[in-house]
Amino acid sequence: MSRTDIEAVEEVNTAFYEAMEQGDFDTMSALWLEDEVSCVHPGWPVLTGRGEVLRSYALIMSHTDYIQFFLTDTKVAVLGDTALVTCTENILSGGPAEDGGELGPLVGQLVVATNVFRRTSEGWRLWSHHGSPVLADTDEDDEEASG
Repeated sequence: MSRTDIEAVEEVNTAFYEAMEQGDFDTMSALWLEDEVSCVHPGWPVLTGRGEVLRSYALIMSHTDYIQFFLTDTKVAVLGDTALVTCTENILSGGPAEDGGELGPLVGQLVVATNVFRRTSEGWRLWSHHGSPVLADTDEDDEEASG
């Protein structure tokens, strides 16, 4: 495993999140493998196959006016022609306001994600994305746990 593999995987992983932020469906499509892929969005069932996965991104992009990802705790491992990226997605998003005017209220969300990439002749491509919500701690939860 060379440092350049890790850098290349980091670049493609970043491009994946930038495509989401910009609502760039063409770039998103180009980042996924042509063969069997899978995706789990937080709270969704497992999506399999390129068509189903890409339709889900088109749906999300069409219903999200603003989204920004701040990635933390990113770790990259490369083994042969497979790469694994784990990270925490600190997401800030917003939809349209009720009256159709400006952007609605922004909502923050924490999601832990695993992205699996495979090396192809065109470079690293997404094989699988799995996002799982992080449940927020509240004071009430702490009181119930200690009571």
